[in-house]
Amino acid sequence: MADRYEPQSFESKWRERWQEAELFKTKETPGRPKFYGLDFFPYPSGAGLSIGHCRNYIPTDVVCRMKLMQGYNVLHPMGFDAFGLPAENEAIKRQTHPAEMIERYAATYRRQMDLIGISFDWSRSFKSSDADYYKWTQWIFGVLFNRGLAYRKLAAVNWDPIDKTVLADEEVVGGRAERSGALVEKKYIPQWFFKITDYAQRLIDDLDLVDWPEGIKNQQRNWIGRSEGVQFTLKVAETGRPEGPIDLDVDEPQTEKPLTFDVFTTRIDTVFGMTFCVLAPEHPLIASLPITEEDQARIKEYQDQAKTLSDADRQSDSREKTGVFTGAYAINPSNGKRVQIWIADYVLATYGTGAIMAVPGHDQRDFDFSVKFGIPVVPVIKPTTDYLEPFAKEGESTDEVYQRYLNDPTAFNPVFASKESVLINSGEYDEMSIPIAQQNLGEWVEAHQIGQRKIQYKLRDWLISRQRYWGCPIPIVHTKDGDMHLVSTSSLPVELPKVDHYEPSGDGTSPLAHIPAFVNATDNDGRLGMRETDTMGGFACSSWYFLRFCDPHNFDKPWSTEAAKYWMPVDTYVGGAEHAVMHLLYARFWTKVLYDAGLVDVQEPFQRLQNQGQVLAHTPYRKPREDERLDIGEDGILVSFDEAKTLPKDQLMWRWARMSKSKGNVVAPEEMVSTYGADALRIYMLFVAPFNSDVEWKSEGVESAAKFLNRVFKIVDTLKTHYTSDWKSLLAFEELDSVARQIRRVTHQTIASCTDDLDRFSFNTYVSWLMKYVNGLNEQFAAANFAGVDARVQALAFSEALETLILLMAPIAPFASDELWESIGKAGFTLEAEWPVSNPSLAAEDEVTIAVQVNGKLRATFDLPVGTDNATHEAQALAHPKILPYLEGNTVRKIIVVPGKLVNIVAN
Repeated sequence: MADRYEPQSFESKWRERWQEAELFKTKETPGRPKFYGLDFFPYPSGAGLSIGHCRNYIPTDVVCRMKLMQGYNVLHPMGFDAFGLPAENEAIKRQTHPAEMIERYAATYRRQMDLIGISFDWSRSFKSSDADYYKWTQWIFGVLFNRGLAYRKLAAVNWDPIDKTVLADEEVVGGRAERSGALVEKKYIPQWFFKITDYAQRLIDDLDLVDWPEGIKNQQRNWIGRSEGVQFTLKVAETGRPEGPIDLDVDEPQTEKPLTFDVFTTRIDTVFGMTFCVLAPEHPLIASLPITEEDQARIKEYQDQAKTLSDADRQSDSREKTGVFTGAYAINPSNGKRVQIWIADYVLATYGTGAIMAVPGHDQRDFDFSVKFGIPVVPVIKPTTDYLEPFAKEGESTDEVYQRYLNDPTAFNPVFASKESVLINSGEYDEMSIPIAQQNLGEWVEAHQIGQRKIQYKLRDWLISRQRYWGCPIPIVHTKDGDMHLVSTSSLPVELPKVDHYEPSGDGTSPLAHIPAFVNATDNDGRLGMRETDTMGGFACSSWYFLRFCDPHNFDKPWSTEAAKYWMPVDTYVGGAEHAVMHLLYARFWTKVLYDAGLVDVQEPFQRLQNQGQVLAHTPYRKPREDERLDIGEDGILVSFDEAKTLPKDQLMWRWARMSKSKGNVVAPEEMVSTYGADALRIYMLFVAPFNSDVEWKSEGVESAAKFLNRVFKIVDTLKTHYTSDWKSLLAFEELDSVARQIRRVTHQTIASCTDDLDRFSFNTYVSWLMKYVNGLNEQFAAANFAGVDARVQALAFSEALETLILLMAPIAPFASDELWESIGKAGFTLEAEWPVSNPSLAAEDEVTIAVQVNGKLRATFDLPVGTDNATHEAQALAHPKILPYLEGNTVRKIIVVPGKLVNIVAN
């Protein structure tokens, strides 16, 4: 072995040896604890791995390697999320078939992952597009279908006119398709849904069972959107638009069966302040309202405009509110007054009842709407003094401000009242506190049988239909009588037909609908029918892959009960925070359904979640022209690096942007490995920043990591001349001198710190400890005396340190560590060696520093041997030369001793 880090001389050797030994193959040795470490299911793109991918694969690998060395049975698998739009669009672009393309791309990913030393068990690998895999995706669809959790209905969907497919709400950002950038349109077609809403409360409650970042938990809670309130019925006034001024105090005569609609509110205490209500443009009541032909025409025009907007755009806080008055009125049940019925696109037909009561006196959105359209504002919550004071004019009392508020509430912002506020303008409920009013009004609504208290969620059912070819076929046959029949398990998988042309049809149907050999089928009873031609969205395929990894070669079942019981849940799951409300939510839902069906023993799939930061690359942009549309969050137009060279300096802007193929700023791992070695790349990715922080990519950092590895090789080369392989048995009988004691102290402190850091995903401090350790060993070696009487014990202490250094380096620098391990005469691999264990007594310091305070202020410090009694603490503190001046002329009243830490002298 050379005395310097030369990765080209040994990396390929160890890579081959690991593969020959099947070193990373999962073992289930009885009596050992298990650890299941998993990365998010990746889509294998044509660009292959980038440095950005290394940000999560390398850290997960490091932890899995340590767990193996600690004696765990470790499951560390990898597969590929191959179905879905990304693969199909790429295949269309390349004019090839997605199946063949995915095979090539997956092979590239595997080669690159092996290149950087990731310890995946490839014997368990699969792609979601493998028939052996999606057979069981279809089987789980059947579990959902049979439990009433998969259903088909005509629905307004988000239509992507470029990709020509339906998108889930989560795939629409700012009114545009997240992937294609197209303006999303509304379209009504039959769609398949999973009834995730049945699990809304459990999805909230069980977040308390998992060790996840609080930010991710909150994103899921907000997405599910639990709200407690009252749903009640409003009657439509029988007459149409009145002539002349609106008299809100007129009670309307009603027919025996008046038109009604329901609204939901979390603020029933403000019901007396309702001055208008709003229907979604799609609300079915609109067609029955008693309105004029002129009103109908205006409403139709507004409805057509609303169809062009996505739900996200319609509910955007930054967008100016629009609406149209229907000419009809409803009756406020709390006071019998008429309120205007409006139509506005910020109300969604798919959320709640598709209608809201509007209280402009106490809601910002309603207030803005009422001011814009001249709708009355009636305050019903008394503003607090703290609220009124900022509005006071010079010399004006808060009582006078309050009177001014009552006379013209539009001159004020809506009052967001506290629980201490009381009701006004609310009849018998005046002066009642908000909580009590909510309780009493809720009871009043139920007593009068016009509504009920209930819990509502923003979460909507999961749209899974895709009108595309490259996806998992839905195992349903439609018969002529209109029935839907689930394909039997024995007939699964419903295989995707191999065709030459699979491009989107463009008419809203799947390309599979135009393949008679696929469409024409029989149900389980032999009746003729038509096969379902929609395919499932890719998130369905990635909602259970972690279970298949437990038992990937089982032909008869998706997994065996024993395998899933042993390995699940995933102990540590690693991936990007951008999947908080999609993949992570869907996987939790499927796991709960499978638990309820008695198919798994866990209710949560991922016990611990870690989100890595992004890798940012310095990326060129140019200033936009006036006619150019900017992408969301951008302030310039992305350009290639070649184009950047031709731009004038005043037009060029450099930005730190996420490393991605679409931005053309990808750095491939091969480039770094060929120059600096895989271990240098691994160390840099771990050391550059805390795991969850973004990283600004600089190749100079990899060079610095290589220099550190050089220092490791040099210290190993230096120490191995004094190395004794049986140091452990010999050290037990030796009395340590001060040098040996310090060597062992630093060694065991480093073991403890490194182990703790890896468990906490604190990789940057872990590497920092190793760097300090190398520096410390160099210092101790310089202080050692190998010619003196203590030479033997010092050599044994250095032998322990030498082995410890190599083993602590093994998870982050596996190639170099195996090379160094072999150089000191060790057989096998570091991965098969035992992880060092810290001895607390050896790690403890001989001395501790004591802080001395006088009357609570730090005045001095001194050192004492560990375990010194309190009397010595006091004596040393009182005699300290820096303390004496503060005691002169004063009487010591009290001395407080915190052993090993502090002496506080109270004197006056």
